[in-house]
Amino acid sequence: MERLIGTVSRGLRAPIIRQGDDIAEITITSVLSAAKSGNFEVYDQDIIAITEAIVARAQGNYATVDQIATDVRNKFGDNTIGVIFPILSRNRFGICLKGIARGAKKIQLMLSYPSDEVGNHIVDLDALDEKGINPWVDVLSEAQYRALFGYTKHPFTGVDYIDYYKELIQGEGCEVEVILANDCRTILNYTKHVLSCDIHTRARTKRILKANGAELVLGLDDILTSPVDGGGYNADYGLLGSNKATEETVKLFPRDCEEVVKKIQSGIKEATGKHVEVMVYGDGAFKDPIGKIWELADPVVSPAYTEGLEGQPNEVKLKYLADNDFADLSGEELKTAISDYIKHKDSNLVGSMVSQGTTPRRLTDLIGSLCDLTSGSGDKGTPIVLVQGYFDNYTK
Repeated sequence: MERLIGTVSRGLRAPIIRQGDDIAEITITSVLSAAKSGNFEVYDQDIIAITEAIVARAQGNYATVDQIATDVRNKFGDNTIGVIFPILSRNRFGICLKGIARGAKKIQLMLSYPSDEVGNHIVDLDALDEKGINPWVDVLSEAQYRALFGYTKHPFTGVDYIDYYKELIQGEGCEVEVILANDCRTILNYTKHVLSCDIHTRARTKRILKANGAELVLGLDDILTSPVDGGGYNADYGLLGSNKATEETVKLFPRDCEEVVKKIQSGIKEATGKHVEVMVYGDGAFKDPIGKIWELADPVVSPAYTEGLEGQPNEVKLKYLADNDFADLSGEELKTAISDYIKHKDSNLVGSMVSQGTTPRRLTDLIGSLCDLTSGSGDKGTPIVLVQGYFDNYTK
């Protein structure tokens, strides 16, 4: 019988993970148990993806607000710290800011506007047009912002983030002044010691600040890159990718994930004889068209993956072939012609017209986004995702 099912993404339930758990063995057992319970098989080139959260939980990669404060104090001393371009998130940044404030005497907080880096809006873009404000050049004090736009709450969270961040900083006994600007050099009018909190633009921000007279420029990826008082750390990303765990702790992005994915791959091979690919994934990379939020608040979609997930898809556009190369064919004859074309397609279609319109993104970003949507971020209880048929095409 002809195969009529393409890619399938399954969210698999797993135990609640605690520090010290063998996450690789739990993943292997969960996949095999789900296959038995769901009456399906594991095949070659299946993809097993696990959330970064359960890897970090198993590692016990947590840090306290005090540990963040100690690292900030050690690196910035008593200087006023320019904290610039943070995202507007209680979960992602609130606890980090609490630690930063606990380790500082004064913070000059500079928010980007009309939105943060991942699309959380602090003011509507149309409102800027109405008031004649140019966000690329205009610098607003908090008083100017309030006079123009009043007290604006985030449409999803109901939080006024200027007030929330101010009160959080002041609650740690730290002085704070807020401005809104989009040119990172603006902060140098207030302090030469800067903590850049942007995620995907951080390298450029640091480079520009250093070239324009900053005395010290660090990013969130430079805080907790090594253990402080025995706490967690991430040598590559520091505080980037962290999440609130409790009111006094954050869960950091996991480290040493390569060992985990390789152990899962070899364990499944031993148990089933099948060669699967494995990845650890965090936020997917996609944008909400209504809320305008770009999901990717992690530094990368996947911090570790097996070799078969390297690269980009090499696909042709079926509708292009049907409308152009084989426009005079139909039915079984069209199907045969397209199947033959796919079987003999070039190994690298970059720049080819026949691939135009296919998604030019890395496999790990595409698959990680699929898995993030499958597992969700709430109470589904499926931190493991099994993707089957992803590498199949029309001929399989």
